[in-house]
Amino acid sequence: MAPAGARPLIVRLILRDLRRSLGGGAWLPLAFFLLVAMLVPFAVGPDPRLLGRIAPGMLWVAALTAALLPVERLIEPDRASGVIDQLAVRGLLMEEVALAKLVAHWLSFGPPLLLAALPAAALLGMDGAALGRTLLTLAIGTPGLAALAVAVASLTAGLPRSGALAALLLLPLAIPLLIFAAGAAGDPRAGALALEAAVSLFLVVGTPFLAGAALRMGRT
Repeated sequence: MAPAGARPLIVRLILRDLRRSLGGGAWLPLAFFLLVAMLVPFAVGPDPRLLGRIAPGMLWVAALTAALLPVERLIEPDRASGVIDQLAVRGLLMEEVALAKLVAHWLSFGPPLLLAALPAAALLGMDGAALGRTLLTLAIGTPGLAALAVAVASLTAGLPRSGALAALLLLPLAIPLLIFAAGAAGDPRAGALALEAAVSLFLVVGTPFLAGAALRMGRT
């Protein structure tokens, strides 16, 4: 546990990362998410029944791929500029740095993605019930996606071609979340929502420890 005086530093780190994301490239994942939703009808045709059937899964695939875009700017800029070392010198544990990064990243990624899902659902012709179920799965699953992004960013920080490596690591690890979320969006009675919540919670709880260990190893 960090000294009591270090705790305000965690809050300042969250606010700094949040301001940096919202003032920088936070719009890129949202634009990518909407672009994928817009392209789907061109790929599968305008049949409303087909679009309505595949729309929840397509929105989740779009969310998963959009989560890849900010990975390179989550950890590496602070590692390269020495900010991570300064935070360690000032008493923050690397697990706390990772937790702050996770919170800031979700705040800049999760709620805006939920808002972007509304026009995306309209593009795919989703009805109100399907949209409600999909928004619920996104609300539960986006913390898990944010946790995965922070964990992968910590593991690949400083490595050459880290962007491509991050995609190779993140996409397979996100498969359970994608399967359960798509299942819950299609049939809320199947218990998939509880499994999705369990996977997302596991990722959120485990990421600070994994990412913290990776950040410590990166400093040595």
